[in-house]
Amino acid sequence: MAGLIQMIFPILDNHIHLRPDGRGVGAIADFEKAGGTHAILVHSPHPSSIITKPDDFRESYDITLHLADSINASRKVKVFVATGPYPILLLGLIDRYGLKKGVELMKSGMDIAQQLVLEGRAVAIGEIGRPHFPVSEIIWEASNELLLYGMELANEASCPVILHTESGTPDIMKELAEMADRAGLSRDRVIKHYSSPLVFPNENYGIVPSILSSRDAVRTALSKGDRFLMETDFLDDPLRPGAVMNINTVPKRTKAFIDSGIMSEEAAWRIHKDMPEKIYDININI
Repeated sequence: MAGLIQMIFPILDNHIHLRPDGRGVGAIADFEKAGGTHAILVHSPHPSSIITKPDDFRESYDITLHLADSINASRKVKVFVATGPYPILLLGLIDRYGLKKGVELMKSGMDIAQQLVLEGRAVAIGEIGRPHFPVSEIIWEASNELLLYGMELANEASCPVILHTESGTPDIMKELAEMADRAGLSRDRVIKHYSSPLVFPNENYGIVPSILSSRDAVRTALSKGDRFLMETDFLDDPLRPGAVMNINTVPKRTKAFIDSGIMSEEAAWRIHKDMPEKIYDININI
């Protein structure tokens, strides 16, 4: 059965990172060997990229885009790219340049990310959001201003946003959903990265949970329905191999759950094809 699953089922990891000083294409080879077929490659700051002006964001995004081009040219796995200024960057920018310029630089990074979507080089703006740890009220307010701005840009570009925030709870999901409403962005174009299994409508308020794919989390999510995505948040950090989760986790978990009957074939198709196609406006072909 596992062999058949690998041949006929698309399996998408909704959130991975790759680094030029990490395993890169080699990590994707492991993903492919495990049965993975598609992934959303989400930009993360590269150590070599220091942001001092808007064009520095463009150069940093280009590193991620070139990694995606290399994979798509050399592997059967298809990766789609999301770009955006990682929200924690704001803290360092404020330290160096002050609040006003720090916020302006972050908005410039979002503007460039939107441009890449409009050019067809990226499929989403992300990951954007706010710090996942306590910060001052000034930074919190600035982060929420940027989050709303990113949602407005996504609405203009008719694309989704991938959100990095504090741990999701129903109250947090409701707050984010209402923010999307203010931005004019459809709630089903808002993806909560690193989500717990908030699958019921009264838990996610229309936002799409992208669930960190531990056995317990996926099992709990499937007990509620199949309106969610699966991710590893693989970091490709040479100092922390396999963090946050190993690159082969989503295909291994999906195939094991189908084999055991925990995940139906219909649910697998919805999670790995129907949902991402609708959210990202992409084609998931195998």
